[in-house]
Amino acid sequence: MPTTSTKGPGTSVSVAEPAVHATNTAFLFMNAKGKAQINMKGNKQSANIALRMRRDSIIWVTAGLVGIEGVRAVLTPDSVRVINKLEKTYFTGGYDYLSKLLNVPVTFAQMQALLLGDYLPAPIGITPKIAVEEAGRQRVSYPLAGVLVERLLQAGTGRVQQLKVSDEATQRNLTVDYTDFKVLDEQPTVPFAHSTFIQAQQPAAGVVTAAINYSKVNVGRERLAFPFAVPKGYKRMKQ
Repeated sequence: MPTTSTKGPGTSVSVAEPAVHATNTAFLFMNAKGKAQINMKGNKQSANIALRMRRDSIIWVTAGLVGIEGVRAVLTPDSVRVINKLEKTYFTGGYDYLSKLLNVPVTFAQMQALLLGDYLPAPIGITPKIAVEEAGRQRVSYPLAGVLVERLLQAGTGRVQQLKVSDEATQRNLTVDYTDFKVLDEQPTVPFAHSTFIQAQQPAAGVVTAAINYSKVNVGRERLAFPFAVPKGYKRMKQ
């Protein structure tokens, strides 16, 4: 039976949700490259992206055109740092910045789970609701920080197929669909989604979508660098 990994790299152990059949990634380092297509208010943009990660420690992302880096972001458990090289601006602060950007409450653990397609257990003291759907898939939902979190889990693999975060009061919604699952050489028992489709919706801004397709994903214990430096003359962005 699939289990939920919560004890760090190299482990896959049950949590206090024995009825939830989820399987998470367990590698220490990740290095991925691909392309992203973003659609915001009818304005479509494409970018090359690079993602590096050390589990539970740091997430490093760059995006830009061929040979030209536009944006670099570094996330740690307690900070968010962003450089926009096209506008010569930068930001450094907390997760309220990303919460406003995505229109839902955000933490480092949630961003890591979103990027990896992993399952996060319900907060302590809250029992998730579990519904069994077509083909044995599980839909697991629970309230978190004023919003409803739902995850659709694949039968058999236990991988997250869809993530939904919704706030009925403000009509804000975030939906993430995971497809094109492939096994990785370093972790052949846990398929990884090479395609991710993110859709954020709120009344004021409308719908914003981002389609991410990875062409290369390497995981393991090989150490990676996470460079981040603000060039002189860059202006700090207001939150």
